[in-house]
Amino acid sequence: MIALLALAAVSAGFVDAVVGGGGLIQLPALLLGLPGASPVQVLATNKLASICGTSTSAVTFYRRVRPDPRTFLPLMLAAFVGSALGALVASQVPRGAFEPIVLVALVVVGAYVLLKPSLGEVTALRFAGHHHTTAALGVGVLVGFYDGALGPGTGSFFVFALVGLLGYGFLAASAQAKMANWATNLAALCVFVPQGAVLWQIGLLMGACNVLGAYVGARTAVARGAAFVRVFFLLVVSAFVVRLGGGVLGVW
Repeated sequence: MIALLALAAVSAGFVDAVVGGGGLIQLPALLLGLPGASPVQVLATNKLASICGTSTSAVTFYRRVRPDPRTFLPLMLAAFVGSALGALVASQVPRGAFEPIVLVALVVVGAYVLLKPSLGEVTALRFAGHHHTTAALGVGVLVGFYDGALGPGTGSFFVFALVGLLGYGFLAASAQAKMANWATNLAALCVFVPQGAVLWQIGLLMGACNVLGAYVGARTAVARGAAFVRVFFLLVVSAFVVRLGGGVLGVW
């Protein structure tokens, strides 16, 4: 079981670094490996492992892509606040209330990206000045709240919002998304740690594996560019739709 959790964490780190969505791998692995843990303990331990990976990928993207501080700073601030609020209600909102909404959103996101091949090839910002900042703040609060309350697919939602709404290319969007995802993980841990919800030994072990996957994933994304990130994004969203759709329909 330890080997399974370690492998899941490496894979999740890679996926999360490229387009987000590592929770699609890591959360089910934690649920399987920790059958006696409460939902809040699973979420909290997942956040600890994830922040190790997002720290690595955020630094790698920052050094190699140089994301725009006009976007990632307000995005991180709003994402932190939204995630903290989401984490506060994580134990009170049933998972079933989220899944149908998230499933529909992912289908729309995937179809939109698939039907617009030119989307995200290059950065062509749609807003300027305070309108750009307002859009970044809105994305940060909404996606951050979702991440604190549930989590899987957060990076993918950040990437899509930055590409579809703000006009970034896929590679630049992935870089910004990593900065925001780091902030959401930190905010959630600020809520979960005082509650005593984190299982530290498992979380740190998976965190070390997550770092390895994140480092390889970030370097691969930078080396291969926006086209690779777009294809990987579609694959992750498709897998997430199948996984979540099966749960909603009672297949598994």
